[in-house]
Amino acid sequence: MKYRSPKLLIILHLLPMTVLNQDFNSSVGKPPEGHQEIFRIHQTSGIDSPNSPSSSAEALSSYGESDVQRIIGGYIVPPHSSKYLVSLKRNTGYHFCGGALVSRRWVLTAAHCKTGINQMLIVAGEYSLSTLEGTEQIFRPVRMVVHPDYSAMSKNADIMLIKLNKPVSYSASVSIVPLPHQGSTVRDGRFCQVSGWGYTTPIGGRTSDTLRSVYLPIIATWKCNSSASYAGYITKNMICAGFSTGGKDACQGDSGGPLVCEGRVFGIVSWGHSCASPRYPGVYTAVASFQKWIYKTIFKQ
Repeated sequence: MKYRSPKLLIILHLLPMTVLNQDFNSSVGKPPEGHQEIFRIHQTSGIDSPNSPSSSAEALSSYGESDVQRIIGGYIVPPHSSKYLVSLKRNTGYHFCGGALVSRRWVLTAAHCKTGINQMLIVAGEYSLSTLEGTEQIFRPVRMVVHPDYSAMSKNADIMLIKLNKPVSYSASVSIVPLPHQGSTVRDGRFCQVSGWGYTTPIGGRTSDTLRSVYLPIIATWKCNSSASYAGYITKNMICAGFSTGGKDACQGDSGGPLVCEGRVFGIVSWGHSCASPRYPGVYTAVASFQKWIYKTIFKQ
């Protein structure tokens, strides 16, 4: 029997039974049981460097409940200072990905965070994963829209929208984050914020029950794509952020969370070579490449 925390039992009690019992199986298929998402880089023509990343760089989230989740080198943020952040949870209460509210009915996250639509809870207003603070708003997904160009191998277009079963209620703990303009960029060296829950060191240890954040500098694509780093694997739909010396990063379980620059969500935590490693910054989906698709999807629905 899987353990359910007292907080999760309260959350399930608060959900309407019609929502809990609704069959969503016809909307979205389920991934294989126990499937673990692994990003394996395949060399392509013209890219062959001894300094290229190893042949199996990890995706920053996975479907197994034993997998780790962390913000490395960050700090505990004041309660509800990232009001747009949501926690994607399994029905057991296990947090496995982050996301960002971009409207009252839609969450922006990574495509590789997709799981069975009836196996997910979305919690807004979250701060402590174990303490029911009275600020949480709990939702079920009714639709998941993965970008048609998403590649599970290259992680290109690693972006997904989730429609909630009801609108969020704006409060002191819950709000939305603005989108960037289509095609806009953030200059090299600009510091941006990424937030999440989980382990605080690359080798594991104690998980953080409380939301943590870290500020990371944007790395120019030409630097991130150099032979000393990702050697050409960064597409036009990705941006890099981190320190050349490593030490601070997002990692497994932080996937899908927003990289916020100048008050707008410019990135989605996507993948990387290990975590907080020197020369290999975190790689994020470039939201500005998909702004028109996001608006079209939201307003079409």
